[in-house]
Parts: sequence; C-alpha cells; structure tokens
Amino acid sequence: MSLKVCVLASGSKGNCTLISTPTTRILIDAGLSGRETARRLSLLDMLPEELDAILIGHEHSDHIQGLPVLAGRYGIPVYINRDTARATEKKLTRARTVKIFTNGHSWEIGDLTILPFSVFHDAQDPVGFIIRQGEISVLVATDLGVPTRLVKERLKGNRVVVLEANHDPDMLMNGDRPWRLKQRINSRQGHLSNQAAAELLANETGDSLTDIFLAHLSQDCNHPEKALQVVREHLEEKGRGHIKVRLTYQDRISEVVEITDETIPEPDIAVQTFLNF
Repeated sequence: MSLKVCVLASGSKGNCTLISTPTTRILIDAGLSGRETARRLSLLDMLPEELDAILIGHEHSDHIQGLPVLAGRYGIPVYINRDTARATEKKLTRARTVKIFTNGHSWEIGDLTILPFSVFHDAQDPVGFIIRQGEISVLVATDLGVPTRLVKERLKGNRVVVLEANHDPDMLMNGDRPWRLKQRINSRQGHLSNQAAAELLANETGDSLTDIFLAHLSQDCNHPEKALQVVREHLEEKGRGHIKVRLTYQDRISEVVEITDETIPEPDIAVQTFLNF
C-alpha cells in the first residue's frame, strides 16, 4: 500500500490538499481557481480530469472558489454535507455530480475510506476528514476554533496530520486588524493558535504519527519559523522529536509525503480500535 499527501495551497486565499494512491486521487477543498489548481496539479504530473473526487469541508470562499470549473468543466464529483451544500448552492450549479454525506458516517472512493467529523468553525456545518487506505490514515483539519473531545479522538491513530497553526496570539492581539476580526479568530469558532496546535499534536496524537503539515498560517499574524519552533518544542518535550514537521504555503505546493505500510509502527490497542471506525 502507498499513499501520498501534498498540500497544494493553504491560507486565507485558498485551501486545497491532494491525497492520492496509485489508483485513487482526491482533493480536500477547492479553494484555488480552476486554472491555478490545474497548474499546481501539473507540477505533480497530474491532470484535473484524473481526479476521482473533491471533498468540501465548509462553504467559505477559500475552500470552494474552484468548484465551478473543477466540478463543471472537468466533471469531478463533489462530496459535501447537506447544510454546506445549501450554503454553496451557487458554486454547485455547474457540478455534474454532487453526493451528500453525513458527518460521522464513512464511505469509499476507490481504495480510500473517507470519514468526515464535525469541528467548531464559523460555518454552517464544518468538518475535518480522515482518509484511510488499509492501515494508513491521514487527518486533515485546516479550520477549527477549539479542539473538542471528538477532534482529540480523531487525531489518534493517524500517520499524517494536516492541522492548522493559524496565528501567534501576541501578533494577533497587537496587529492592525479590527477588534471584531481578532475576536472571531480567537473564538471557539475561529482558528487554532500555534500554541493550541502544538499542544494537540504533542498530547493527543498516537504513536503511529510520523508526519505533520502545519496549515492555514496567517500571513500577517504568524511567522512560519515561529509556528515550526513552537510545535517542535512541544513534540520534543514529549520525547517525540522524531516526527517530521512541514510547512504549507499559499503561493506554492508543499513537499510531497509518501507513506507505505512497510514502515507502519505496530499499533497499540487503542489505535487498533480506532482504525475499525
């Protein structure tokens, strides 16, 4: 088994993550324009029409901008929950195939199993996703204001986690943004700070975790090196400094991480139970 993860873009101007196996290719979110999505896919020797699905986490423009082209011109099926579909109605008018999922219920696309789970964010019914191929699983959650008990449970047992580290609290509070926006970002339905993300990754992920992508970094309320430092320090304090931490970007694709089952650590009982969702 083999699974690849590449974050095509992450940030307030567009979010899009590619997860692929030798037989199945999906996007999580379509926040780039159709043209830019195609350009970035071409860097990976891939065409939009080769995609099997687009999964939508919520209806904000930085997650759905490219839907009219990707779902219309290229006919890529869209998977979305009902409330998000209603909020995204105008972007879905050209879609040839729209499939409604229910949070907490899994389904299959090719050799991948998809599990959407609810998160707190200022949207209609936002979700994160776990994508699994056999014993390999990846969690993607780029917008969540508070780490709920459910989120903490879903973090366990994954090989790769794509999690937001949106802002540095001091930079957010001392910046020039309007107070109302600062309150929104810092709320339970806003975005995770570097510290909150670091604590989650150090304390709530399982022993199988090998790779982390830090996502949705604010361009004016964060610094990439600051986010890396905070997360790495927390991991090292827990004796988990071997985990690789990577950045994601707004203007270019991330590194590509390939995971195979040949290097999977032996899961403990809790992980084995989780993998049977």
